[in-house]
Amino acid sequence: MITIKSQREIDLMRKAGYIVAMAHRRIEELIAPGITTRELDRAAEEVIRKLGGIPSFKGVPNPYGGIDFPASICASVNHEVIHGIPNDIPLKEGDIVSIDIGAIYEGYHGDAARTYEVGKVSPEAKRLIAVTRESFYKGIEMAREGMRIRDISRAIQQYVEQNGYSVVRDFVGHGIGREMHEEPQIPNFVTLERGPRLRKGMTLAIEPMVNEGRWEVDILSNKWTVVTKDGKLSAHYENTIVVTENEPEILTE
Repeated sequence: MITIKSQREIDLMRKAGYIVAMAHRRIEELIAPGITTRELDRAAEEVIRKLGGIPSFKGVPNPYGGIDFPASICASVNHEVIHGIPNDIPLKEGDIVSIDIGAIYEGYHGDAARTYEVGKVSPEAKRLIAVTRESFYKGIEMAREGMRIRDISRAIQQYVEQNGYSVVRDFVGHGIGREMHEEPQIPNFVTLERGPRLRKGMTLAIEPMVNEGRWEVDILSNKWTVVTKDGKLSAHYENTIVVTENEPEILTE
């Protein structure tokens, strides 16, 4: 069921979004060759808790029967798409790393992802990151009262494919609020379903996951980390937004 949020609920989600944005700001300060994703995880959790939040991802049950998610952020390096588990391997010059952060504030979630450059990256990696970010903004141009979820999906897919990349199809965006994943689903590609019409007060996590090569993915043996099947790079960009009577508002910037 899709829930329409009250002004009070949106205000709480705006606070959760602020916490997520501050955690990303700290990550951006720290990203450099030599740092580990476990160190980034600790830094993000420190920010979240200092601002009165709770990490959304830590302890989430694995849908495939693996361990509960053991960290506060997802850290996905190079060909890893989403759900990478932070570890003690230092990042290297030229890596790209997608950091997904969620926080709960007084029962409401905020959720946002960015792909960061580690030192100097290749022109190809830089372009992939830029196209992924821009595809999000193409999507939210359609996030207006009366439009449909499919309009968001189409805008993202068209922009990504016009630039020679592919969108991941096995994982999609989602509604968000009291639960991290609520209805409706928001595919980054056009499906046979038109999806519901958008209404003022709907809160959505729109998150293009864009592959340099083909769209197919695999899941590693840890039953969390999703990787590109062809081993090429992937990038991720996400924000939590609210549909208003005018422009959509991004809650995680």
